Amino acid sequence: MHRTRILIADDHPVFRQGLVSIFRNESEITVIGEATDGHQALKLTEELRPDVLLLDLMMPRMSGLETLRELYSFPSPVRTIMLTASIAKEQIAQALQLGARGIVLKDASTDILVKSIHAVMGGKFWVGENSVTDLVEILRAYLPPAGGPGKDTKRNFGLTPRELDVVESIVSGFTNRDIAKKYSISEQTVKHHLRSIFDKVGVSNRLELALFAINHRLISNE
Repeated sequence: MHRTRILIADDHPVFRQGLVSIFRNESEITVIGEATDGHQALKLTEELRPDVLLLDLMMPRMSGLETLRELYSFPSPVRTIMLTASIAKEQIAQALQLGARGIVLKDASTDILVKSIHAVMGGKFWVGENSVTDLVEILRAYLPPAGGPGKDTKRNFGLTPRELDVVESIVSGFTNRDIAKKYSISEQTVKHHLRSIFDKVGVSNRLELALFAINHRLISNE
């Protein structure tokens, strides 16, 4: 039986020790290391290559979000679950965009934390007390509405009206065949539009495009 290998990164020793004690009772989970700040978390992640990193949002020297930015470029990505006492909606969206697989509050039950680990190991996302399969839908819910205070005027990044139609369809989860049918064009034309869109906005796949579109307000969040 494969045991999920966990690295815990939190600057509070009592909280870390509490997690270690919890996981001793879980036959499918084992703690392979502990980090006290973001720098140590990066070092141990590279050395130990855990399956899951439990990462505190607020840590000295390097915050959880800063650590996520560094982890994003690692050749062997780790499934990261952010642990926090409280978090704003914008921070949830930012963490997920930076590669976090889950967000769990520190006052959550042991059962919730264990479920979140199993969920991310199964390829799902976890926010609060729920497993979520659709990352794009999460981001649509947690990003602030377009046109909010301090937001720049929406940019189209040189995309044509038809390319913007394709982008909106991708965010809605349409396949190439669905898009072709919707706009009465061939699937080859859809592929041509996608290649052009990828080049213009600097992404390499459909998920990255969907995240880019939501983050840069290319489509409505309503």
